[in-house]
Amino acid sequence: MSEVKRMKYCINGEWLESSTEKYMPVTDSSTGEVIAEVPQCTAEECEAAIASAQEAFQSWSALSIGKRVQYMFKWREVLYAHKEELSVLCAKELGKTLQEARGDVQKAIEPTEEACAIPTLIQGDGCMQVTTNYDTTTYRFPLGVVAGIVPMNFPAMIPWGWMVPLAIACGNTVVLKANSQTPLTSMRMLELFYEEAGFPKGVVNLVTTNRVEAEIFLTDPRIKAVTFVGTTGVGKHIYSVAAAHGKRVQAQCEAKNHALLLEDADLEAATNAIINSTYGCAGMRCMALPVVCVQESIADQFVALLKEKALAMKIGCAYKEDTKLGPVVTAQHKAKVCSWIQKGVDEGAELVLDGRDIVVPGYENGFFVGPTILDHVKPGMSVGDCEIFGPVTCIKRVKDYEEGIQIMNANPFANGSAIFTSSGYYARKFAMDTDGGMVGINVGIPVPSAYFPFSGNKDSFFGDLHVLGKDGVRFFTRAKTVTTHWFDKEAAKRSVRTWEGSTEL
Repeated sequence: MSEVKRMKYCINGEWLESSTEKYMPVTDSSTGEVIAEVPQCTAEECEAAIASAQEAFQSWSALSIGKRVQYMFKWREVLYAHKEELSVLCAKELGKTLQEARGDVQKAIEPTEEACAIPTLIQGDGCMQVTTNYDTTTYRFPLGVVAGIVPMNFPAMIPWGWMVPLAIACGNTVVLKANSQTPLTSMRMLELFYEEAGFPKGVVNLVTTNRVEAEIFLTDPRIKAVTFVGTTGVGKHIYSVAAAHGKRVQAQCEAKNHALLLEDADLEAATNAIINSTYGCAGMRCMALPVVCVQESIADQFVALLKEKALAMKIGCAYKEDTKLGPVVTAQHKAKVCSWIQKGVDEGAELVLDGRDIVVPGYENGFFVGPTILDHVKPGMSVGDCEIFGPVTCIKRVKDYEEGIQIMNANPFANGSAIFTSSGYYARKFAMDTDGGMVGINVGIPVPSAYFPFSGNKDSFFGDLHVLGKDGVRFFTRAKTVTTHWFDKEAAKRSVRTWEGSTEL
């Protein structure tokens, strides 16, 4: 039995004991052991985190962009130096395989590299002689304190990739509400942020707490923006409450991404991509591919090949190098995924492969769910419409492209979508027709690089500006347009017209 470590929260660069009596367990997903406990921070402690960020904002925002970039370059080097340590920690607390966890950390590094280019990204626009002797320039300024509310499934990428780098590079300060199920990776990164990268105290603060205490981040006037990743129900609440209190909001929510597999596709290559996208990270990602609309003429062949490849996956301890499918995050999450599988059977789907009874020798108490395939999933079956967040593939058989795109677009979620085809015509048509915000053409996980926005649509996103790319810079800054007029003594004698400057042609 490993030692259970009682964790602290971080304000102004200092790790503090919480006054709470309530602590939440963090488990090793592969063994089922509790390895740490994190505090359910009080409302007063959340307020103190906001106050720390507010105080730090005054000096951090006044720092030159060049100096902030030097910090970002240093932070990038620290992340690379500790990549393997962070990857193992991520795999242990979440259940991702080592390969997947390394990708999680890498996806925190890429936006950090984007943030190193902030001197060019944050530039405004200007024009001299807009009208006679009048010049106008738009500048972009930091907002202030930003709250980041973090999900459990990407403990490195989301807080330290989607939220922190662009926010602080633009001159803001941050309060992170780390996820209580998987906080350890994020906490370790914050330790490195101060100890090795040497950032000024208070630029990033971190608490763990429940939804009741976290409500302060939606209403406190010192918080200027809220960035959130999680379920659609919570995302709608955050968007409505925070926006009503005058805050900017980006709420990345649930998904039920669909792929359309046409009969002219390279079936072997397509199946390999689908295996990776549907079972990678044990399906616990909003860009998983849990539904495949497959053309009837190749459906039997595809399902047989998918089952063959799924059965060949090595299921095991997340932090063993040869594991291809690790556990889900908690016992509760495993029970939820298994209940969805049973619901699919009850609704009439054919259970081609059942992953509910997987036992890994030596890790009998781990939270493992094996690859699961539900065939003949019909419209109206909730298992094919709702997010399961586990390694479950739903097969919807369709006659042709037209039926497939109709079924896909009928879903209320639209994070991403993919088509597998050899037809340039259908590939282009799909890119035009699909509701998906991120589109893959023979790509199972069409997540763009950090230089482009993560652009979900419909009930997968609430807000106006997405994370990353140019959207991310705009979200974390406000525009200020300055018009100037310099004149000589003769010009000073002239009267000022109603719309100053606009008629001086």
